[in-house]
Amino acid sequence: MAVFEYRGILASTGKPVKGVRDAENAKTLRVVLRKDGIMLTSASEAHDKASKSGGSINLKAFFGRPSTGDVALMTRQLATLLKAGVPLLESLNALIDQVEKETLKRVLTQVREQVREGQSFAKSLEAHPKIFPGLYTNMVRAGEASGTLEAVLERLTQFMESQAKLKGKVTGALVYPIFLTLIGAGLITGLMVGVVPNITSIFASMDQALPWYTALLIFVSDLLAGYWWVFVLITVVGVTLFRKWVRTPEGRLKWDAIVLKLPLFGRVLQKVSIARFSRTLATLLSSGVELLTAMNIVRSVLGNADLEKVVGDAISSIREGQSIADPLKRSGRFPPLVTHMIAIGERTGQLEEMLKSVADAYDTEVESQIQALTSILEPLIIVVMGGAVGFIAVSILLPLTQMSSFAG
Repeated sequence: MAVFEYRGILASTGKPVKGVRDAENAKTLRVVLRKDGIMLTSASEAHDKASKSGGSINLKAFFGRPSTGDVALMTRQLATLLKAGVPLLESLNALIDQVEKETLKRVLTQVREQVREGQSFAKSLEAHPKIFPGLYTNMVRAGEASGTLEAVLERLTQFMESQAKLKGKVTGALVYPIFLTLIGAGLITGLMVGVVPNITSIFASMDQALPWYTALLIFVSDLLAGYWWVFVLITVVGVTLFRKWVRTPEGRLKWDAIVLKLPLFGRVLQKVSIARFSRTLATLLSSGVELLTAMNIVRSVLGNADLEKVVGDAISSIREGQSIADPLKRSGRFPPLVTHMIAIGERTGQLEEMLKSVADAYDTEVESQIQALTSILEPLIIVVMGGAVGFIAVSILLPLTQMSSFAG
């Protein structure tokens, strides 16, 4: 199956059109387009254009799956066009011309063709769940049903951008500490395997008792140098078994519960999940999505099996006519302030507003805690790595100093 960029004329209006379509070959493409009422005038394979440009195009960026940022930008542009009174089909045509990422262009072309055939916009998007997840399509469906599609798309854009911003802050804060750890671990391993054996070989020729710390250093160095493959094998086997265990329902549930209790990181990750729960549910409810449907979507985007179980219990309670707040409070995973605000929102009919307030408050808390965590981790890593290098230096230099004094 090849990807073709085509130009043609719409038989019903005589208007020129262009787009991207999958087809076995140019002949098949012509037949497919004729069924859609388009007379083909020219077509070329999409990859030909990339190969003629000198090979300088980032193929992953061009053909890879669209990022959240790509989809958010496309959604904002679509909302702007609809708000300006441009019909949906014409808006999709404009987006197809505007979008640079080939995979997104192809998906939008397929969506446009399905909409042209009379299918709803939400139903057309559902055919591409990896790009437009359940949260996206359900909000679009609610917007179509209520006649407020442009407002829902704007709300959806704000949600996607806020989630991407929070994820970027968490990732960005962890990059430097991880980089420091890897550099330090590499440096220490290099010293233990490459430098220490050459220096400590001097001690072997001397009939002198070594301090315990020097003996320990030599033992660890010999172990790493002689049996490095054992450590690699243990690491590979351990990681493989761990990944298989985590992929089981029971293993994932236990591991995700452990993650939330980790020192330093656990509380931050819990607050990130609470912020995501609150903002996602608020966005869905304010867009007109029914509560049980919204809760099921929220459960699928949390990314933590332990919290997903809590939300599942809340869904069961709602089906039995109970409130959202009670099962969340009983779980112990949601702080009393959060469950109290949700309970007030349910009683007063202002649940969406309360959830937005919770999300805003927790986004702010996450940001401040990440900054505090980074300020602790960076000097801690430097001290630990410096201590390890200092231990190696002292373990080598002190015996050498004693030897020179004895020889003198």
